[in-house]
Amino acid sequence: MASAAEGDVGAVAELATVLRWGFQDLSLNKLATSLGASEQALRLIISIFLGYPLALFYRHYLFYKDSYLIHLFHTFTGLSIAYYNFGNQLYHSLLCVVLQFLILRLMGRTITAVLTTFCFQMAYLLAGYYYTATGNYDIKWTMPHCVLTLKLIGLAIDYYDGGKDQKSLSSEQQKYAIRHVPSLLEVAGFSYFYGAFLVGPQFSVNHYMKLVQGQLTDLPGKIPNSTVPALRRLSLGLIYLVGYTLLSQYITEDYLLTDGYQNHSFCFRCLYMLVWGKVVLYKYVACWLVTEGVCILTGLGFHGLDELGRAKWDTCANMKVWLFETDPRFTGTIASFNINTNAWVARYFFKRLKFLGNKQLSQGLSLLFLSLWHGLHSGYLICFQMEFLIVTVERQAASLIQDSPALSSLASISVLQPLYYLVQQTIHWLFMGYSMTAFCLFTWDKWLKVYKSVYFLGHVFFLSLLFILPYVRKAMVPRKEKLKKME
Repeated sequence: MASAAEGDVGAVAELATVLRWGFQDLSLNKLATSLGASEQALRLIISIFLGYPLALFYRHYLFYKDSYLIHLFHTFTGLSIAYYNFGNQLYHSLLCVVLQFLILRLMGRTITAVLTTFCFQMAYLLAGYYYTATGNYDIKWTMPHCVLTLKLIGLAIDYYDGGKDQKSLSSEQQKYAIRHVPSLLEVAGFSYFYGAFLVGPQFSVNHYMKLVQGQLTDLPGKIPNSTVPALRRLSLGLIYLVGYTLLSQYITEDYLLTDGYQNHSFCFRCLYMLVWGKVVLYKYVACWLVTEGVCILTGLGFHGLDELGRAKWDTCANMKVWLFETDPRFTGTIASFNINTNAWVARYFFKRLKFLGNKQLSQGLSLLFLSLWHGLHSGYLICFQMEFLIVTVERQAASLIQDSPALSSLASISVLQPLYYLVQQTIHWLFMGYSMTAFCLFTWDKWLKVYKSVYFLGHVFFLSLLFILPYVRKAMVPRKEKLKKME
């Protein structure tokens, strides 16, 4: 009997050992390693995809239910996702949400509340960057917190606008102004909405409340008919995700820092930078497309009906994929990439600087704000400085071609259009990769090494054009065209 019992115990112990090793093999860390990713990156992807079953639950069980139930659902699921990804560090977001509610209640619809919100939320985010910064890209609590920071600042500004006379507001400000007093549960639900908590997109409290009130549907009285549009964005996101996963194994920013890259020819270094600059953006494209699908599935992406009565689902679109892939201009990429964040900066920052009376200065300060919002690394500052320089030169060049009869005639030759397009796209993505080098390598010692290897080509090229184009304009634009421009 004893030996039989011992045998059973031994068998159980052996089975437990096998199961333990089996579960270890199935651990997130091992799975992430096999995919060539970090465990945190895999947790992020899983959390983003979790939005789909949560959205389905919301559609079938909570659509048209009491508001407090929907707010609780969004708050609980968002906090759960935060805990799954960042553990106890979720207290950072929770603290900022509660304090933001207190600021609104105690300071009311005042400019003091807006300034306090801006200073506190940005200071908290920048402090987080300072204390958690490393020389590499790490997925930590500051990643969703930067999304939350914009949400809460926008909330304070919209609440402030809600106390003004409507006649003093622009049509856009009237659309977003908050007339009611948000409850803590409403602010929490808005902040932790699972479809946008981790990587965006940005949306207003008023739009969120339309979701909660069941207004965001193309079928009044029924759940939105948004499954197919959501699956389209999901499918497109999966294509980009698979593409990035496969290509990023061979085309990495780490290679830019190796002796192998430095020892290649100048043409190879430029070509690699061009291809890498395109590939590295795919991870952002993939995440935004997948999260957009979640927003569409819930109804949050509903944007009314078009002229033919068809539903539009692009409110939460952070990407215009066709424009991103085909437009050869830098301004086209800006208009197609991270759309809602750019719209937020335009609405709450750029347009609010109108009192400066200088559009270029307002644009420069907006890009400086974006740089700080991304982080404290010097690479962010260099990247957005390059964006400002490139866009300025691109606009000057476009204006020159339009105003010069000779250049305009040359640009309109049909047979040369494919050549023009190829040259434009080459310049476009080469210097997009050049700008993204600083953005992705973060620290000055890394991006400086790569920039030296290509002889600061981006800075030399665009700074030279910045000084040369005015003289070319004098030579090639007739005086009468200049006078028309002045008028």
